[in-house]
Amino acid sequence: MSERFVVIMAGGRGERFWPQSRARRPKHLLPIVGAQPMLTQTIARVLPLVPARNIFVVTTQTQLAAARAVCGRLPPRNLIVEPVGRDTAAAVGLAMLLVKQRNPDAAFAILPADHVIGDVPGFRRSLETAFRAAESADELVTLGIKPTEAATGFGYIERGAAWPGDPRRVRRARRFVEKPGAAKARVYLASGRFYWNAGMFVWRGPVIAAAFRAYAPRLAAGLDRLETALKRTSTKAALKRIYPSLEKISIDYAVMEKSRNVLVVPANFGWDDVGSWTAMARHHPPDSAGNILRGLSWVEDGRRNIVISEQRHLTAVLGVDNLVVVHTPDATLVCPRERAQEIKTLLRRLQADVTTQRFL
Repeated sequence: MSERFVVIMAGGRGERFWPQSRARRPKHLLPIVGAQPMLTQTIARVLPLVPARNIFVVTTQTQLAAARAVCGRLPPRNLIVEPVGRDTAAAVGLAMLLVKQRNPDAAFAILPADHVIGDVPGFRRSLETAFRAAESADELVTLGIKPTEAATGFGYIERGAAWPGDPRRVRRARRFVEKPGAAKARVYLASGRFYWNAGMFVWRGPVIAAAFRAYAPRLAAGLDRLETALKRTSTKAALKRIYPSLEKISIDYAVMEKSRNVLVVPANFGWDDVGSWTAMARHHPPDSAGNILRGLSWVEDGRRNIVISEQRHLTAVLGVDNLVVVHTPDATLVCPRERAQEIKTLLRRLQADVTTQRFL
């Protein structure tokens, strides 16, 4: 078996899970679903396929201390700090250079830190298939999730013909499409030809490097400068000097939507990106009135509420329906379930007020 690597993107802010999710300890460092932080779960899922020494976590300086606390199984040098966020293409380019230092031709996976996977053995089988495809050909490989509903919050991948290298389990990717409206999402679902884009990728370093040169030359030039700096100085110093100047663009826009050598592994392992409090409710059993209760919480004469209470504080809700109530030691959120996606707007207002910035 060829040497393999996994790079976990763990720099997001998880704003829609405020007030539990904060700048220093965001969603992926919390047990939003399950008993362990989501990053810990992500690492555990890949350890049977990749040794701990070959797993990198890309995070931020603000989150570094909390990330170290949940990444105890990894070598400390495998936690890499982005000095600033430059979107996913720059992070993939950084991952490419880190892997290249260890093994120039190795395949590596890019995985988000904060997704829920229900069927872990199924996930490992799909990732193994993706690794084998990436190792056997000059292809960019992505995992496509078989949709269960006409979701409008995800991008989609349209499948093409079966790939001759593994015709039973791998397809050509015909195109990537952005988040659709409700009507188009229903068409995608009914066609049976589309998968959700989960942001999980596998490729060899030279293949993604060639894609950057072909489709994102400005970013490729910046990565060349970064690679030169990494050879001359420490990783921290090189990143501080070069990384902020890299083009800010997503990997989908930079490469995936333009490339013609993309494969998709159709997958069905109970995936959810858990993007809001209402999505979290899908993974916790409700009471007889449809309420989701976590921590020391209580609902009297209410239906379909989500009530989260941290530590030894009782949060009680009486006579209301369809609310999200989240209590933490220093901040409490109350909002209608249907407006939970607007929490980011609230946080922008809090950020603008000097008296409330410390609660973010």
